[in-house]
Amino acid sequence: MTQQVKGPASYFPSIEKKYGRPIVEWQELIRGSGLTKHMELVNWLKAEHGLGHGHANALVAHTLAEAKGR
Repeated sequence: MTQQVKGPASYFPSIEKKYGRPIVEWQELIRGSGLTKHMELVNWLKAEHGLGHGHANALVAHTLAEAKGR
């Protein structure tokens, strides 16, 4: 039995399909943006890359959580 993905990562397949970039690439863009606050990053992804709010929020939440875990 496969475990269902939950949380922000559950958006990843649709993000990759809709925007044509792998998640790793989005995370590199987020880390290289120079921004550090959650909503600044969400708004930047929406304005500069045309992401929807939910997709941008999921990418930022997951990327920032990974950074905290390091």
